[in-house]
Amino acid sequence: MSVLLEREEQLELELTGEPIAAPATGSVLLHLALAGAVAAFYFVNISHNLWGGPNVGGAIQVNLVSSAIPLPSDVPPNQNVLATEKPSPAPAPPEPKTAAPKIDDAIPITGKKEPIKPQPTPQKQQKLPQPQQQNKAVYGEQAANNLPRAVQGQTNPGPTSITQGDFGTRFAWYVDGINRKMSQVWNKFEVDPRTPKGARVFIIFPISRNGQPGNPQLDRSSGSPTLDRSCLRAVQRVDTFGALPNGYNGSNLNVSYYCEY
Repeated sequence: MSVLLEREEQLELELTGEPIAAPATGSVLLHLALAGAVAAFYFVNISHNLWGGPNVGGAIQVNLVSSAIPLPSDVPPNQNVLATEKPSPAPAPPEPKTAAPKIDDAIPITGKKEPIKPQPTPQKQQKLPQPQQQNKAVYGEQAANNLPRAVQGQTNPGPTSITQGDFGTRFAWYVDGINRKMSQVWNKFEVDPRTPKGARVFIIFPISRNGQPGNPQLDRSSGSPTLDRSCLRAVQRVDTFGALPNGYNGSNLNVSYYCEY
């Protein structure tokens, strides 16, 4: 039964039309409002455009604006404190002077003689004097002594000189030993410091077969007593120079020695 009632209500609703009066009235009022707005806008524009026309009389009041508002300008203001941003360029350097061109076709002046250039004189080579050769042997001054001297064959340099034969050449090692021994025992501090530098004293002494030195003697003084005594004392401090070489047949060896300050 209820189902039948519901179907009847739906059928009535379908047959009954929807109300259109209210929507139609709202649409008409909306269109009228739009038309009034357009008319008012048009009227306002026309009245503003005709206020300064030729047909309308009347006075117009104009008020000056404040000077604080800047007027438009076509040229922008210059904010640079300098006179110009492009300073004048420096003057161009002077052009180098060109030499005058030489005229090859110049006409020579007759009767004018060209100056003669002085020619350098050749220098003569100076001849140096040639040293004269002496045929004499140069000997130093030295006081004579009683010991025989024979320096022939003495080749090793040093303060020691052997006076017998060619001992210095055959037994150079023994002569070197005498030089070393004497340099070790000579006390240079015994010499007076006022003695001139390079002063020499020459002494002579024999060496026995077992190498012991004999009594030294002054051969040539140096001029300084302290230097002479120090050299003699040096020989007295030596115990032995070593036995003489077996190849030497002499019983003793005569030695000449000098001490240099």
